[in-house]
Amino acid sequence: MDLTVWRTFVTVCRAGSLSAAAAELNHTQSAVSRQIAGLERQLGVPLMERHARGVRPTPAGEVFRRHALATLNEADRAVRAARDAHEGPGDRPLAIGATPSLAAGVVPEAVRGLLRRTGPVRWSLLPALSAQLHGRVVAGDLDVAVVTDAPPGLPADPRVALRFLGLDEMVVVLPAGHPRAGHGPVRIGELADEIWAEDNDGSAALLRLHAARAGVVARVDLAAADLPGKLALVATGHAVALIPGLLTGALRADVTTVRLVDPPTRGIYAITPGRAPHPRAAPLLDELVTSFAAVRPTAGERTPSPVPATGRALPPCPGGARP
Repeated sequence: MDLTVWRTFVTVCRAGSLSAAAAELNHTQSAVSRQIAGLERQLGVPLMERHARGVRPTPAGEVFRRHALATLNEADRAVRAARDAHEGPGDRPLAIGATPSLAAGVVPEAVRGLLRRTGPVRWSLLPALSAQLHGRVVAGDLDVAVVTDAPPGLPADPRVALRFLGLDEMVVVLPAGHPRAGHGPVRIGELADEIWAEDNDGSAALLRLHAARAGVVARVDLAAADLPGKLALVATGHAVALIPGLLTGALRADVTTVRLVDPPTRGIYAITPGRAPHPRAAPLLDELVTSFAAVRPTAGERTPSPVPATGRALPPCPGGARP
């Protein structure tokens, strides 16, 4: 398939009309229409439907749009990587990966500190789950990945070096008018009648384990595709949810958080390749330690395990064990 046609389809979805997409792409409207029709013939399914104000993707089109966008982003990265390799290793950009919660605050703040400390550097950020990020570091696609040891934990892998950044306490996010708002910390048993929403297996496992230890069952009845979707379910009163404490300061205005008694925690780690690290990786690790300490909430904070001053790799913590 021609990726140019994929770009046209993604642009039409974003613009909401064939004419607007044609103007943006510097094509004629008839050319854009032919490209979409040809793509539909290739796939054998309708991708677009008309409505009063333009066009929108069909259910099949929306699924294809998400995958097409991811593929186009990867293709763009491949082109940049080839050009960077041609320019030489000294100009290689710093490729960073992070879980969504860490990409939302800790990593951008650390990169800002790095740029102040070392001067300009080209860098990229890839949000993904911890297991996926580990694989990308091993494959050489990422220079640094910031991950968690939430279930299923981090593998013991001699091919990567691990640095402990600190512990993050999980908190419960509630609708702004919830009776428990402002009355924490609470015991999980006090929320036993609530419906819970979750967006990933690691967070759900932490919730269920914490509830089981208290002798109650957490009813995880609603599933969300991502964190914004989970917060939307909470904000509209359909559920409560468990989220990383370090996200407390970046939440939407119509939700609030409450701390748990003896809350579940996640260890936060930076992983780097065991060999030939990027020259900016070491100073970035130092900035990540500083950024994590600054971003996470101080209320109810536990004393983290110390990070060695030498910055040497700490042993992995398989299965979510804490350092």
